[in-house]
Amino acid sequence: MMLLLCMSVVAAYSQVTTSGMSGRVISDGGEALPGAAVVAVHTPSGTQYGTITNSEGRFTLQGMRPGGPYTVDISFVGYSTGKYSEITLLLGESFILNATLRESTVDVGEVLVVGAAPSAFGTDKTGAATNISNEVLNTMPSISRSISDFTRLSPYSGGGNAFAGRDGRLNNINIDGANFNNNFGLSSNNMPGGDAQPISLDAIEEVQVNIAPFDVRQANFTGAGINAVTKSGNNTFSGSAYSYYRNQDFNGRYVGSERLKEAAQTSTTIIGGRLGGPIIKNKLFFFVNGEYENSPYPGMEYLAARSGVTGSNVTRVPSSDLEEFSSLLKSKYGYETGPYENYGSFASQNHKILARVDWNINEQHKLTVRYNTVSSTNDQIVNGTSAPNPRASSNRVSKDAMSFQNTNYGFLNTVNSLVGELNSNFGGKFSNQFLATYTKIQDTRTSPSTLFPFIDIWDGNGNSYMSAGYELFTYNNDVVNNVMTVTDNFTYYLGKHTLTAGASFEKLYFGNSYMRYGTSFYRFKDFAAFKDHVNGGASQPIAFGITYSLTPGDDKPMAELDFGQFSAYLQDIFSVTENFKLTYGVRVDLPIYLNELTDNPAVSALTFANGEKLNLGEWPASKLLWSPRVGFNWDVKGDKSLKLRGGTGIFTGRLPFVFFTNQPTNSGMIQNTVEITNTAQLATLDFNPDPWFHLSNTELFPTTAGTKAPGSLASVSADFKMPQVWRSNLAADIKLPLDMVLTLEGLYTKDINAIVQRDANLAPSNPALTYNGPDNRPIWTPTTAGRRIVSSISNAMVMENTDQGYSYNLTAQLTFPVVKNLEGMVAYTYSMAKDITGNPGSQAASAWSNNVSVRGQNDLDLSYSQYLTPHKVVGSLSYKLEYAQKMAATTFSVYYSGYNAGNFSYRYGNDFNGDGVTSDLIYIPKDPSEIKFVDLKVGGVTYTAQEQVNAFFRYVNQDKYLSKHKGQYAERNGAYFPWYNRFDIKLLQDFKIMVKGQKNVIQISADLLNAGNAASTVLRHFGVLDGADWGIYKNLTVSNGAILRSATPVNNVPTYTMSYVNGKLPVETFTNSLTTSSVFGLQLGLRYIFN
Repeated sequence: MMLLLCMSVVAAYSQVTTSGMSGRVISDGGEALPGAAVVAVHTPSGTQYGTITNSEGRFTLQGMRPGGPYTVDISFVGYSTGKYSEITLLLGESFILNATLRESTVDVGEVLVVGAAPSAFGTDKTGAATNISNEVLNTMPSISRSISDFTRLSPYSGGGNAFAGRDGRLNNINIDGANFNNNFGLSSNNMPGGDAQPISLDAIEEVQVNIAPFDVRQANFTGAGINAVTKSGNNTFSGSAYSYYRNQDFNGRYVGSERLKEAAQTSTTIIGGRLGGPIIKNKLFFFVNGEYENSPYPGMEYLAARSGVTGSNVTRVPSSDLEEFSSLLKSKYGYETGPYENYGSFASQNHKILARVDWNINEQHKLTVRYNTVSSTNDQIVNGTSAPNPRASSNRVSKDAMSFQNTNYGFLNTVNSLVGELNSNFGGKFSNQFLATYTKIQDTRTSPSTLFPFIDIWDGNGNSYMSAGYELFTYNNDVVNNVMTVTDNFTYYLGKHTLTAGASFEKLYFGNSYMRYGTSFYRFKDFAAFKDHVNGGASQPIAFGITYSLTPGDDKPMAELDFGQFSAYLQDIFSVTENFKLTYGVRVDLPIYLNELTDNPAVSALTFANGEKLNLGEWPASKLLWSPRVGFNWDVKGDKSLKLRGGTGIFTGRLPFVFFTNQPTNSGMIQNTVEITNTAQLATLDFNPDPWFHLSNTELFPTTAGTKAPGSLASVSADFKMPQVWRSNLAADIKLPLDMVLTLEGLYTKDINAIVQRDANLAPSNPALTYNGPDNRPIWTPTTAGRRIVSSISNAMVMENTDQGYSYNLTAQLTFPVVKNLEGMVAYTYSMAKDITGNPGSQAASAWSNNVSVRGQNDLDLSYSQYLTPHKVVGSLSYKLEYAQKMAATTFSVYYSGYNAGNFSYRYGNDFNGDGVTSDLIYIPKDPSEIKFVDLKVGGVTYTAQEQVNAFFRYVNQDKYLSKHKGQYAERNGAYFPWYNRFDIKLLQDFKIMVKGQKNVIQISADLLNAGNAASTVLRHFGVLDGADWGIYKNLTVSNGAILRSATPVNNVPTYTMSYVNGKLPVETFTNSLTTSSVFGLQLGLRYIFN
């Protein structure tokens, strides 16, 4: 028997959960052997997969367990049996086994071990993808134990889970084929479960990151498709018990030579275990995992002022006022505030459980069922300053103000997920994958308070002083997301063609309830005014707010979206020759909106800019979204020394669905929000402990939906389409000596349907106000009536599409499996990404207003994406050393990334153009003649105009971006943070012990993040390299790049003052970040592994 070649190739699926195997069997005379029997056995579980070759000698096995090792027997009457072993299958890949059988009257039973070929040559993947094995998951440094700690190995990864310069919210994450996205999009975490990881890392078998898979079964992303599978049981009982710990003393203290202030008492403890094994040998298997995490941290560090109490955490608020305030609410209204200090630690806690069963029904049918659940809680301090305008200038809990325990709130996040998958193989001619999943996600805010109004007491000067009551953004704050998917893929093997027809239906239900000031809100000028008011005096509140239901019979209404998507696709994988494979297909997706909306007649009667009308009672029209794709893989020389691969096609994705629910939430048909600061109206609003007492005043609080337009609107264009991009990829994999592989790869992405927000209520600018001088941008009339079409409405947002935007990425990657127990990689990626907007917000209005621009938010320029990392180097190296007759082992792993740590925009610190938004890019003057400063008073110090000129141009000339762009408008996200080098290290120490004839392992682990800071701290301590400052993040000296503020124009020429920092004029762009992000972090672990 003779092996001609063996390699592994990508065979991507709509939700990647399995692996595969395929190849061709021929005789030693080169003739195809039709009807040869192929039997693959997953050695740990005894699971068998069998088929026979077709008329061309080809075979395909799908739906196989990832991992291994596998053994394969290939037999044909009159020929020796080919036996292969030590085959490992990667997630989402199909191992190619081409064999030649020797004619013989005797079966010699020759065994040939299939070694680990370089991965790039063991694959006929077409597009960019990264597989992360279980070994890497076990050895790579990680403290959070999150999947995102490992997906950063992709050369295309950037900050905030962005890939290839695209918003991380446009990724699609599947675990065992189930949707595990933060679909609603309010949290910065791209996965559900709040601060918790929804599945323990110990339950994950393998992870795959796809950037450009040209298989049409992959969909629902325009960033990256991230797939993970959980572990399975085998014929041997095995498991692990583990614990990890860290506290504040495990973090560094020095940023360069500067010591951070003493850290608060915090800690994190993780305890967990996993167990897998057979229920029926070779037939039925189980796997379970459970994990608990507890992270206590200080809840209230501030103390009230009293005699004999000193320290930096003592506030200006006397304990006597807090006690009197609490006592007054208790005696008059029966309300318990709880204590105002020393009320114990807060905590972030979660527990998670996973259970999986795998059933080998027979050789043809394999069934998997998996369930997992996670519950997470997280205590939070009361909101800082948000309330009816004007806001206070200081937080409700700060050196200036205090509140009570029952004024705080918490998060309760739960995730429950169930998956069922049946993989079937029908005699090697047909195969089928059926997958059904259900995931229920709920994010709820909780309160320790009984129902009671929220009360803000100011200090008489617009600063926070005391607060009490039910937290003002917590009542009925709840998000529910239920996801159900059903997918079926049918594959027919026809000679050189692998034909697939598939269909999928996904249903996502969203319920969003958010009632700010839901238990009513009162603000009083000072404590004396409050006491006077509640005792019948003449004092009145200075602000009132409430959100209440307009839905009959429902006091806690939800804005709902019932979204479905039908998908169908056809594909052919055509083996044109033994060395050239072509994949082509087409996918069509049809989004549908299953719930109806109610229009607000008061809104539809309004006319906005350019005569536009808004209909809040309709979702966008359902339209077919086509995604044709073609990809190829070419072994150029036929000897696996050079491969060319690539493809082009359209990808259809998703968006944060909160942008959809903004429409019903702000329609004025479900609920109504009223904020009152008018003195005459406030005179009628005496404080009442009943949160809804004043709703009887229907003149101020209309209770009939549709009679009034709300103060802020959000709508989705009737022509809106889900995001789509055209993506192309071309790569070369080059084999080098020592089994090293050099990959050169290019990726280009063009937006077809990107997302942009527009305010239909923004009036045109006023040409008469355009300034004299080099900065001649449009200027708006700086009054409410002057900049709004409808003066009573702040914003009328419209979400629509744009085709402007593109990105490209160039990567060089070297993979080097040089010697046994040593593996690693290093990659450099150059990226460029431009867009109209990154939608930098979680609500339509904030996604619009947080953009920066020259000509206003409705006229945005194509500019640098906020998700762009222009240069990045990523590398990893792991080495395992066994000794003491293999009874002990030490594993050392290091991860490195070097990159520009973000970008930013130079903007004005106030509203320069009068459009009501502080988001205006600066004009960069060529010289002092192009900018006019006026004197600036800071406290008791006056900075003259000339002093500001000197400081400003000193700043400009030292800044890399500003100094190169004089005489131009600053570009959005055009300036970059300095290059940042990051090293993370993991050390594993194994001690093997014999238990009943089996080698079990006691393992001690240490994960050290930002090892550069640790090294520089040690060197400085011993007086070596006193200037070492490795691993330090940089912050902007001037927050948000707001280096200038506009002042009153003189003769229609703008005047300016320079922003000041800590009472000084800044002259440098960056300063060290004096936070834990700049210091090292350590986590220790102890694990027992048994078989």
